[in-house]
Amino acid sequence: MFRDFGESVDQDRRRLIGVAALTIAGGWLGTRGAVQRMMAAPFRPGAGGELQSLDRATEWVNAGRLSEAELRGKVVLINFWTYTCINWLRQVPYVRAWADKYREQGLVVIGVHSPEFSFEKRPAGVRQAVKERQISYPVAIDSDHAIWRGFANQYWPALYFIDAKGQIRHQHFGEGQYEQSEVKLQQLLAEAGARPVTPGLVAVNAAGPEMAADWTHLKSPENYLGYARTTQFASPGGVVADAPHTYAAPSRLRLNEWALSGEWVVQREAALLRRQTGAIACRFHARDVHLVMGPAARGTSVRFRVLIDGAAPGPSHGTDVDDQGHGIVTDGRLYQLVRQSSTITERRLDIEFLDEGIQAFAFTFG
Repeated sequence: MFRDFGESVDQDRRRLIGVAALTIAGGWLGTRGAVQRMMAAPFRPGAGGELQSLDRATEWVNAGRLSEAELRGKVVLINFWTYTCINWLRQVPYVRAWADKYREQGLVVIGVHSPEFSFEKRPAGVRQAVKERQISYPVAIDSDHAIWRGFANQYWPALYFIDAKGQIRHQHFGEGQYEQSEVKLQQLLAEAGARPVTPGLVAVNAAGPEMAADWTHLKSPENYLGYARTTQFASPGGVVADAPHTYAAPSRLRLNEWALSGEWVVQREAALLRRQTGAIACRFHARDVHLVMGPAARGTSVRFRVLIDGAAPGPSHGTDVDDQGHGIVTDGRLYQLVRQSSTITERRLDIEFLDEGIQAFAFTFG
């Protein structure tokens, strides 16, 4: 994926390893394991200076400024994330559990929030995400991607395992391999020798968007609504970039196609609704459907309603809508619209917006 952050940041390698918006000629690549094997980068041992980049954090949450000198002699786990990333949301229960379990054994967990979308650069949004996700370990706000560049990172989420000598000893990109990651932490803590390492592995009971994806039935990849990265747009006439245009949705959509109806401005990273009513439709095959969206004007809200195959979602509603499909957008974040409660099959989703000013950024599935 590519984002224009003002300075060049190489993000053509997508933020996702699991469901990732990974397509070849528009086709789903297969199982999570296959995608991970294809995308996983070879291990790059740290040169020992990566932690110096923490000095360039915009600000810190849950801690004062941490320096390389303060971390010397400690085992450190660095977790790069951005708060709209569904893959990080499904990973964070494990990171929280590791931070709690191994704190007394000397583990220091540091989250590094490096934003994907422009609105994620606001420190207030990061602090709200830290609160909502019950993160108690230190978080460095990396709005300028200085720490990202210091680690030569290219993924959300990413884990870097740093030993007591300051060397990167292991890394993992994307979801999964939680057991292997925890064993690596135990190994590094045992080497450091500060205290006996608690045996066994953590168990998490995740809910809402933190619940692991249903990989068996997942046939829809992530897709963006901004013209820079979107695929399979099905409104007649295609995208009119950066200009108001009245779109229509076709009566039928093929799997993983999406469409707009109403007056929208399709921008580089989002689609902006110009009038009071408009809609987004997509055809998907997944248990969960999420949409990253937010009001264009800070302090406003946008009402919406979700329909599945033309009807209220009932028990298949997501955590951000009721059983009639009603919801409200109050801030920029990931909204869970659908969690299918019965047989997972191919469905059509329509999102009707009842107020103007919505910005819609990306669909993700689970």
